Amino acid sequence: MKEVVQLTEDWGLRHGERLLSAQVPGCVHTDLLAAGLIPDPFLGVNEPEVAWVGRRAWTYVRDVAATDTTEEVHERTDLVFDGLDTAATVTLDGRELGRTRNMHRHHRFDVTGHHGLLKVDFASAYEEAAAVRALTGERPNVYPEPFQYIRKMACSFGWDWGPTLVTAGIWRPVRLERWSTARLAGVRPLVTVDDFTGRVEVRVDIERTEQGTGRSLAVRATVAGVEAHAVVDGTRAVLTLDVPDISLWWPRGYGAQPLYDLDVALAEDGPEARPLDSWRRRIGFRDVVLDRSEDEHGTGFTLIVNGARVFVRGVNWIPDDVFPSRVTPERYRTRLRQTAEAGVDLVRIWGGGIYEDDAFYDVCDELGLMVWQDFLFACAAYPEEQPLRGEVEAEARDNVVRLMPHPSLVLWNGNNENLWGFRDWDWESGLAGDSWGGGYYLDLLPRVVAELDPTRPYTAGSPWSGSWDHHPNDPAHGTYHSWEVWNRRDYAEYRDSVPRFVSEFGWQAPPAMATLRRALPGERLAPDSSGMLHHQKAEDGNGKLNRGVERHFVLPEDDFDRWHYLTQVVQARAIATGIEHWRSHWPVCAGTVVWQINDCWPVSSWAAIDGDGRLKPVYHELRRVYADRLLVLQPGTDGLVLAVVNQAAEPWQAPVKLRRMRADGTEVARLVLNAAVTARSVHRQSVPEELVPDEQSGKEFLVADCDDLRALRVPVPDKDFAYPVPHYEVAVEYSVSGDAGSVDVVVTARTLVRDLLLQADRLGPDAVCDSGLRTLLPGERARLRVTGAAGVEVNAVRAALYCVEPA
Repeated sequence: MKEVVQLTEDWGLRHGERLLSAQVPGCVHTDLLAAGLIPDPFLGVNEPEVAWVGRRAWTYVRDVAATDTTEEVHERTDLVFDGLDTAATVTLDGRELGRTRNMHRHHRFDVTGHHGLLKVDFASAYEEAAAVRALTGERPNVYPEPFQYIRKMACSFGWDWGPTLVTAGIWRPVRLERWSTARLAGVRPLVTVDDFTGRVEVRVDIERTEQGTGRSLAVRATVAGVEAHAVVDGTRAVLTLDVPDISLWWPRGYGAQPLYDLDVALAEDGPEARPLDSWRRRIGFRDVVLDRSEDEHGTGFTLIVNGARVFVRGVNWIPDDVFPSRVTPERYRTRLRQTAEAGVDLVRIWGGGIYEDDAFYDVCDELGLMVWQDFLFACAAYPEEQPLRGEVEAEARDNVVRLMPHPSLVLWNGNNENLWGFRDWDWESGLAGDSWGGGYYLDLLPRVVAELDPTRPYTAGSPWSGSWDHHPNDPAHGTYHSWEVWNRRDYAEYRDSVPRFVSEFGWQAPPAMATLRRALPGERLAPDSSGMLHHQKAEDGNGKLNRGVERHFVLPEDDFDRWHYLTQVVQARAIATGIEHWRSHWPVCAGTVVWQINDCWPVSSWAAIDGDGRLKPVYHELRRVYADRLLVLQPGTDGLVLAVVNQAAEPWQAPVKLRRMRADGTEVARLVLNAAVTARSVHRQSVPEELVPDEQSGKEFLVADCDDLRALRVPVPDKDFAYPVPHYEVAVEYSVSGDAGSVDVVVTARTLVRDLLLQADRLGPDAVCDSGLRTLLPGERARLRVTGAAGVEVNAVRAALYCVEPA
């Protein structure tokens, strides 16, 4: 049987004359940090001080003993790297094994009978990129860094939310594999469903030793008690398993996520059937179709899972750390559980990052989080010449085969914004016929997916209208990225159109206060302080934040705490405005994918969970607007509209209480509307004229309540509304259940209190509140559960409470 020896210990990193202890998997930056040789680039303005790390060569070394590579019972020993970042030369005892130039591939070298000093020499990624650019010529991109010339995590070169920390190192596991006769070189399970019978077509690739050539082999596959066998004389086999009465895997909110162990075993054929190799993965049975048919509204983009048409409640995912080797399975589970608890059912892995570790997809399988997987191309024209073209195909084949067992994976996507960039960002004329990546997205990648994984849909890009007959970012056709609003317009303008599928949109805000204090130690915080500006990577980011606030509020002067609160309010309202509008137009609009759920370091960004893992107010707003049931009040072409959204599997009899109110809390009119909403549908109706608040007065608003849900419509900007001076009472109730770290904060409103927010991290860096922005009418009470704040006093709670105040 094959033996595996992990090579995670006893590595060294050469730094000048010194040999530092190195962690594998890891990277140069983390090793230098551990040795105290560089400052933490996440803190203050340290990032530029470590820029030199990415511009020089590095060497990892380790001894490989003779007993590691020569065993009498094995005919072959392979050295296997699951990930080398990026341009590396691998030698063993002075013998060159090979050269690599792709962070996103695995590499295997025959080291049978060889031992001694194992060296991995990494060239600077900048030098590798320059060498490739000299071969292919210049190509445009959106950032002044050469990431399109090297198959490496693009965002390590910096992005509008990320630092420039260009990594190198053995970033995924490395091991020795000893084997004889034959091994399983690849296993591809094609999983389909016909009624409640599941079919698994297992395609097996086999590698043989020289001694094993010509021997008869036996392959066995089993799943759910069903078994299939094949005798193999060559290097390929196909086994088909028909599994009756399977339980379907569903996205979260649509059903359960049953998973089945699929086992494949390779043995010598014959009476003794000596085992040679084995493979095990969990699979799920489900059917996925992407409906891109034309209709009276344009060209659709609707995911259909097991026959159910799904409105996607999605988020975009970036690497959770700019040093991805630091992201453990436990961290994946924490972040993805937070994502699911926000009501999310799809995670899009964005094309400037990485193909995540299997641990990521395992958790998505368990939680019912659908995965939209970009191939790794983003915001640039990519040369299609060698040496890149061969690397791109090998990378795609590696990762399609690795990831296809996961039932959560529902869509392959060719790139992020490159088709749009070619047509709209002055690339086309400047390229003058040079290659730019179109051949990857429209030819190579769909061919690879069709060959290796025909059970899943492929789309050429995001955004993409489906063909060159329409603009690549046409909201009426396919996927759409909505960035004019954040960059130039008010968030209310999300309501101006109904795209078929919004795969990117977002609004910025700073991270939590405790995150800022940790990341900017000793700094007097201000929007334009040195650390705040350094941790704001977007072009004119603070200008856009300020303009977003000024459209609705008086911009605070010399009051950072107030500015921080208002930017959080605007971010939450912006995201809610878009999602409420687009959800209310299902099935014309079939999904929203918010930019973004997470951060890779402490930064002002579009994230809902900041770089220290703290939840921003927009996270709680996501949880509200992505819930199965939602009330929406919004202006329409024919007046004010009430939309009752029901994405649950059961119909909803919704008695909606509408109250037209004045700012002082008095009631002008009320009405109860009984809305009957079928499952997975939306009910829309006009609000009666007598309930519509008077826009001219600046003193009226409308409230809609049903069950525990509320929608609010204030028809004028907050700075023009006659808010009373907020008055509320605060009480702290300590837990009697033995949970000494939890308290209940009870707030009782005596006036209208708009967008009340308890910033729990101001009570302590580990404190968490279960609620975000809350609006209370006079006499209403809110109970907020706070964990991690034992012994907190009421005055401290009051200081951590913020709400909208009169202009």
